[in-house]
Amino acid sequence: MESYENLALDLADSILTITINRESKMNALNRATMLEIKDAFQYVQDNPKDIRGVILTGAGEKAFVAGADISEFTGLSEMHARKFAEEGQEIFQEIENCHTPVIAVVNGFALGGGCELAMSAHMRVAVSSAKFGQPEVNLGLIPGYGGTQRLTQLIGKGKAYEYLMSADMISADQAKEMGLANHVEDSKDAALAKAKELLQKIATKAPVAIGLVIDSVNAHYETAVNGYQTEANAFAGCFGTEDFKEGVAAFLEKRKADFKGE
Repeated sequence: MESYENLALDLADSILTITINRESKMNALNRATMLEIKDAFQYVQDNPKDIRGVILTGAGEKAFVAGADISEFTGLSEMHARKFAEEGQEIFQEIENCHTPVIAVVNGFALGGGCELAMSAHMRVAVSSAKFGQPEVNLGLIPGYGGTQRLTQLIGKGKAYEYLMSADMISADQAKEMGLANHVEDSKDAALAKAKELLQKIATKAPVAIGLVIDSVNAHYETAVNGYQTEANAFAGCFGTEDFKEGVAAFLEKRKADFKGE
C-alpha cells in the first residue's frame, strides 16, 4: 500500500479508511492531494478482494474538507480553468463509479470541493457539527467538480438552486432531512463506527451484485444511457456468476452464503 504526503491510509477488516491529512489547512484540496486521491482509488479498484469498503474522512475534528486550495486558482486562464474542473470531475467520477462501496464520514466543514468530494461517495455519515455548502458564488465562481449536478440529484432542483445561489451552509440535521446525509452521529468516533457497521453489512452480500447496483443507480443520471436497460443487462449478467449460484444454493439450503466475488 502506497504512502502519501497528503493522505493517511489504514486497512483493517477489509475496510480502507482514507483520511485527507492536511489538518493545518483544514484539509483543503490542492492539486497534489487530488492526484493522491485518484491514485488511492485506483489502488481500491485494483484490490477488490482485499478491500470490501472505503471510508473517506478528514483529519481532526474541524473539517472534512473545507474547500479547494484557492491559492491555486489565481492566474488560471479560462482554458486552464476548464481543464482544472474537468480533471477534478474525472477523479470524483472514479469515486462515484467505484464498485467498492464508499462512505464519506463528514467530520466538520464540507464546503466547496469538500462538499463535492463528499457527494461523490455512495453514502454520507455526518457528525452532528458538520456543515455542508457550496459557497463558490462568494468568489464569483460556481462549483467545478460536479457540485451543481450531484447536489441537484441529492436534494432536488429547487433546494439546489437555493443553496448554490445563496451560498448558505446546510447543517447536519438539515442534510439528513434533505437526503444529503444518510445518518447523523454525535461524534466522529460514532460516525466512523456507523460507517464501518454499514460497510460490514454490505460486505456480507454478493460483491459482483453490489458493483452492478452502483452501475445501475448511476445510470439513472446519465442522460445518454437507458437506466432500465442497464438494470436489465446487469440483472441478466448476475445469472452467469458464481455468487448467484452460491446465493441461491445458500437460500435453498437455509444457510449463510459464502460469496467470493466471482
